[in-house]
Amino acid sequence: MSRSTDDILPPRPEVDPRLYAYAIDAPSHAGLLKIGQTTRDVRQRIAEQTKTAGIAPRVELNEPATRDDGSIISDHALRYALKAKGHERVQLEWMRCTVADVHAALHQLRTGQIVTGARDQSFSPRAEQQAAVDATHAYFQSRWAEDEAAVPRFLWNAKMRFGKTFTAYQLARKLGAKRVLVVTFKPAVEDAWQADLEGHVDFEGWQYLSRASGRDPRDADHDRPLVYFGSFQDLLGREAGTGAIKPKNEWLHTTNWDLVVFDEYHFGAWRDTAKELFEGETDARAAKVEYTADLEQVNEDLGVLSEAEAEFLPITTRAYVYLSGTPFKALATGEFIEEQIFNWTYTDEQRAKAEYAAAHPGTRNPYAALPEMRLLTYQMPAELLAIASGGEFDEFDLNAFFAATGTGDAASFIHKDDVQKWLQVIRGEHAPGDALKAGARPPWPYADSQLLPWLNHAFWFLPNVAACEAMRNLLAEPQNVFWHDYRVVMVAGANAGIGLDAVPPVRSAIGEGFKTQTITLSCGKLTTGVTIPQWSSILMLRNLKSPETYFQAAFRVQSPWSIRNPEGDDPNREQVVKPVCFVFDFAPTRALRQLSSYGIGLSPGESNPEQAVADLISFLPVLAYDGAVMKPVDAGEILDIAMAGTTGTLLARKWESALLVNVDNDTLRRVLDSEEAMAAVERIEGWRNLGDNIIETIIAKSEAVKDLKKKARDGELSEKEKRELTDEEKEYKSLRKKVQEKLIKFATRIPAFMYLTDFRENNLQEVITRIEPALFQTVTGLTVGDFRMLVDLRVFNTERMNEAVFAFRRYENASLSYTGIDSHQGLTHYGLFDTVVALDLPSPPP
Repeated sequence: MSRSTDDILPPRPEVDPRLYAYAIDAPSHAGLLKIGQTTRDVRQRIAEQTKTAGIAPRVELNEPATRDDGSIISDHALRYALKAKGHERVQLEWMRCTVADVHAALHQLRTGQIVTGARDQSFSPRAEQQAAVDATHAYFQSRWAEDEAAVPRFLWNAKMRFGKTFTAYQLARKLGAKRVLVVTFKPAVEDAWQADLEGHVDFEGWQYLSRASGRDPRDADHDRPLVYFGSFQDLLGREAGTGAIKPKNEWLHTTNWDLVVFDEYHFGAWRDTAKELFEGETDARAAKVEYTADLEQVNEDLGVLSEAEAEFLPITTRAYVYLSGTPFKALATGEFIEEQIFNWTYTDEQRAKAEYAAAHPGTRNPYAALPEMRLLTYQMPAELLAIASGGEFDEFDLNAFFAATGTGDAASFIHKDDVQKWLQVIRGEHAPGDALKAGARPPWPYADSQLLPWLNHAFWFLPNVAACEAMRNLLAEPQNVFWHDYRVVMVAGANAGIGLDAVPPVRSAIGEGFKTQTITLSCGKLTTGVTIPQWSSILMLRNLKSPETYFQAAFRVQSPWSIRNPEGDDPNREQVVKPVCFVFDFAPTRALRQLSSYGIGLSPGESNPEQAVADLISFLPVLAYDGAVMKPVDAGEILDIAMAGTTGTLLARKWESALLVNVDNDTLRRVLDSEEAMAAVERIEGWRNLGDNIIETIIAKSEAVKDLKKKARDGELSEKEKRELTDEEKEYKSLRKKVQEKLIKFATRIPAFMYLTDFRENNLQEVITRIEPALFQTVTGLTVGDFRMLVDLRVFNTERMNEAVFAFRRYENASLSYTGIDSHQGLTHYGLFDTVVALDLPSPPP
């Protein structure tokens, strides 16, 4: 689907939501005020309502309809607040009250005081939310039908904004659950779990408790459903010295839960994301305090044992639901089988938005407020590239470019003159010669008239606290007059607060958001678990290693910003203030490498990596500035750019990656349970050197370590057992690593078939199993049947193998084309590991 630059960079809507009240001089309306709202001129709106009556309205109130945090106060909420104070609603929007009464009620709503009364949310689950509930419920019922004592597990691979809290509660409701435990590593998300339960009519009578509620859960009404929200760290926390369960948590362990929900599933993966996001914080306490002091022990447990979280929580439950936006590891290892997974990705969300709009023109689109992302990458001018280029791919190093020293007002960039020049570049004040020759000025973020409105509230993601302080200081210097129109908020370092404590200064600076301009400087804070609707763009000014981490930060700007019932006359109408949002990146190769990895990771079932990337960018368009022109980039170009600088040696290393093989206990048990599989692995070269019964030993020792760890948490370990735990742990990890190394060594033999065969149109598995089976046995020592069996048992990760072959084929074709050689004339398709893809991927249908 071809998209023009104007389509990718739409104009931003101009919105000014207002609340108003007016009176008319008529005996029938004596003492009454009409309360309404609009996004247009108030007098014009009132005139439209009163001109036919031939009466002169008297405008008594004309106020912004926004709170300081940017949220909207509706006329419905204002009338409800007046009614709750005892003022009569005479008809429709007419209230019997004074202007002073309206101001008082409006002040109450602005300052966050809640008007008690009936629940005001009554929406139904969206189609995908209901599908998640139905699929999970059906799987649970099928497992319980087979085994009443089964404790089934189900994974929701659902991106942020899916509505996981509301949907999880709908699942609990359908299950008839009376006791629900929500466990998270991110306590900052608690407000969403509480608000959804206490605000929706479907959960009337339900009770919500948490550590913050200050109420004793043992006093809860046993006849009404209970939801308890707790952090993983707190629930695993032990008494100092004794190692016993904290007394305040004992009731949790004696309760039989109907459902346990793990929010941000598998901290083994999330932990790495959190570590990278927070690595710029000079105060190491920042991350630890946010996730509490027990984090290190929890991490060690999960990292060493690689077991399900359920193994570590001393609780009993009927079922588990796992929620995650990027469970790539779980998807790749086969930890959850297909019938245990519900997927809802960014691509699914944006496709649903487009399909709903086409199928229901003129009606409110439930997905409309979810902005479509755009990624804009910029090749920096040559003189700036020279300052900080190098590393494995010899590319622009953002961390080196924005390196800084000093603290507070004394903080300064090492390359201050060059960072100053960068500020001029993104303002369009430093036009490289190539751009001038091309006759077009590229859309630099703070220069282009189409982009500038989307940068009224931007998030600048920098390498560390020193860089944040240096940027704040530089923006304030006299020569940077343009930047003085923006209020700069620094949320980095110990003084910025932890978790939600860092939010108020940002919301205060943004205010209502329509007429203010802000820049938020951060090196980790506010990249998880917070929603700032007015953020419309993020500038990636630091290196991030993993696509999960990159998009965890990028999705901060995808928070919806809209106004329901903007004219106060149609509750089904919604005015979207932020239909799109932007990611700006100044290290193009790295950015597109992240995008391609993310696209492939989002679609573990898609055999063609290029198609996976094409699906993603059909809803996340990419514009790239190459130093001369800015142009849209397609999937093939993204893959080519992402591999720029890649060498044959680096590609070969893909076949030495631990990601190619799975050696978790579940996989090893599947092998152990099959005599044929055991016989096959024993034929792998060097396997017998590992010793007899190595798989049984690994599983047994892992169980022993788990039991000893449990005793350690209960404070029951003797000194001898402590030494035994240390020794068992060392041996267990060593044995698992040896098995992994043997399997990887076997995997490194497979790419030989890319060189040993001329059957480019056949996938590698076909070459191995049908065309060259004898050669395969000679090279690897395994028969074709052995290998197929181990692939079926997920010992080998075929998705990663597809990626490795795909990267090699692309590199091979590009290298030969560069020299003018066409090694296989007329070739239209080429094989990956277990699939075949077209050489030239057609454009996806519009």
